[in-house]
Amino acid sequence: MKDSFSTFHPFVNFLYFVVVLLFSMVFMHPIFQVIALISAVAYSIMLKGKKGIRFNLLYMIPFLLFMAVMNPVFNHQGVTILFYLNNGNPITKESILYGVAAACMFVTVIIWFSCYNVVMTSDKFIYIFGKILPALSLIFSMVLRFVPRYLAQIKVISNAQKCIGRDVSQGNLLARARNGITILSIMTTWALENAIETADSMRSRGYGLPGRTSFSIFRLDARDKVALLIMTGLIALVAVGAVMGENTMRFYPSIKASAITPFSILIYIAYFALCMIPVLINMVEAMKWKSIESKN
Repeated sequence: MKDSFSTFHPFVNFLYFVVVLLFSMVFMHPIFQVIALISAVAYSIMLKGKKGIRFNLLYMIPFLLFMAVMNPVFNHQGVTILFYLNNGNPITKESILYGVAAACMFVTVIIWFSCYNVVMTSDKFIYIFGKILPALSLIFSMVLRFVPRYLAQIKVISNAQKCIGRDVSQGNLLARARNGITILSIMTTWALENAIETADSMRSRGYGLPGRTSFSIFRLDARDKVALLIMTGLIALVAVGAVMGENTMRFYPSIKASAITPFSILIYIAYFALCMIPVLINMVEAMKWKSIESKN
C-alpha cells in the first residue's frame, strides 16, 4: 500500500514527526502513551507491511517487556509493597507501573523514528534546512545515505571474497582475521574512491558557489495548507490540555492522576486524531481509490 502521507509537503511531514516525538517523550499519562503506541505501531505496519509486523513483534514487544521488568528489579520506590525479593528488596506497584510507562515511551519513540526514516528522505531534509544550515544538512543527509550504502557494499565485497574462500566465515581463526582485514581494506579503498568521486561531482555542479540556486519539486499546495491547519488546531488543543495538567501522572511515592472529565476526553480525542493523521489520510485515500475503481 502506497503511503499518501509521504506525498505531502516536507514541512508537513517534519512538523508531524517533531510534534509526536516530543509529545511521546514528555507525556507519561497511560492514556496518552497507549494512544501514541497504537498510532505508531499502526503507521509502522502501514508503511512497512510484513517488515513492520516482524519489527514490532520480534524486537519492540520483547524490548518493552524487558524494560518493564528491569525497572522494579532495580528501583524500589513506592509506598504499595507487593512482595519482597530473596535479597530483601521490595517490589512496589509504583515501580512496576513506572517501568511499564517508561518502556512504553522508549518503544513508541523508537517506532516513530523508524517511520521518520522512511518518510523523511534526504531530499526532504535538505529542502527544509538547506537554506538555514546548508553544510550541516548536506552532511546529515549524506550520512543517512551512506550508512545503508556502505552496508550493502560490504555485503557485496564479502560475497565476492567468499567465492574464492576468503570470507570471515572460512578457515581457522587466524585466516578469518586475515580475511576480515582484507575485506575492511577493500571497503576502505572503495569508500575513499567514492568520496573523491562525490567531491568531483559536487564541484562540477557548482556546489558552494555564490548565487547558486537549487531545484525543488516540493510545493505547498491547498492540500498541505489544510493539513497544516488541522495539525495546528490539534496541537494547540493538546498543548492547552498539557498546560492544564491533563497529560501528567505522578508515580512516586504513590500513584496519582488527574480525574477524567469531559474536557480531558476532548484532549484524548484530539491527541488520538493528531497521532493517527497519517493512518487516517491513507485510509481516506484508499477509500477514494476504491470508489473510483468501482465506478469504472
